[in-house]
Amino acid sequence: MLTRLLTRSSPLLPLLSRSTRLMSTSSVGLDVLGAKTALKSCDCVCFDVDSTVITEEGIDVLAEFLGKGEEVSAWTAKAMGGNVKFEDALEARLGLIEPSKPKILECLEKHPFELSPGVQKFIEMLHSKNVDVWLVSGGFRIMIEPIASVLNIPHENILANNILHNADGDYTGFDPEEPTSRDLGKPAALSTIQSSKGHQNIIMIGDGATDAQAKPPAVAFIGYGGVQDRDAVREKADWFVYDFEELTDIVSSR
Repeated sequence: MLTRLLTRSSPLLPLLSRSTRLMSTSSVGLDVLGAKTALKSCDCVCFDVDSTVITEEGIDVLAEFLGKGEEVSAWTAKAMGGNVKFEDALEARLGLIEPSKPKILECLEKHPFELSPGVQKFIEMLHSKNVDVWLVSGGFRIMIEPIASVLNIPHENILANNILHNADGDYTGFDPEEPTSRDLGKPAALSTIQSSKGHQNIIMIGDGATDAQAKPPAVAFIGYGGVQDRDAVREKADWFVYDFEELTDIVSSR
C-alpha cells in the first residue's frame, strides 16, 4: 500500500492551471514577507493532512467507499469552510458512516491516498534542515499513520482523532478528549507541541478554516490551495500558495 501511495496518480482539476496561478498569487496573503521570513527560521512545521499533504479528504473517501459519499461531503464542506463547528460536523459524519475497523483497513488497501505534488520533497528538505515536522489533523490516526510512514514522520508526531471500536472491530464512537476533535482544536494541539518540545517558531500549513485558527501559537499560517481553493482560507492566510516548490526553495536556502 505504501508503494501505491507514492505512485498512484489521478487528474486534479485544481492543478491544471497551477503555473498561471503561481504567477498571479505568489505574493497573496496578509503578511507574505513575514511568512517567508518565519519559514526560513522556523524550528517546527505542522501540516494539515486532508487536501494538503494528500489530494483527498480521508473521511470523504471512506464515506464514498461505504456508500455515504454525498451526505458526508456536504458536512465536510461546511466544516472546512468554517460554517459549522468542527465537532458537530465530525459527530454527524461518523454517525452517518459508522466505520468498522475492518472496513477502514479495506478502504485504505483499495483506495490508497495520493500525496500532493511536491509535498514529499518539501518535507524531506525540512528534515534535512532539522526542522521538526508534525501532522495535525481533524482526520483519523488509523488513516494517517501509513502516510506518516511514507514521509518518514514518526507516528508520535501525529495529533489526530481516534475512532473507537469494540473487540469485534465495530464502530463505537470517537475520542472527544483529542484536541483535534473540536473547534479551536488545532491551536490547542500546537500549544501542546510547543510546551512539550520547546519550539519558538511554529508554522501551520493547511487548506481549511480550522488551520487558520492555529495562529497563534503558530507565528505564521500558510494557506494551501493546490487541492481546495477556499476564499475563507485565502483571506486569513499570511501567505497563500498553490504549490510547495517555493516553500522548498526557501527552506533549502537556510
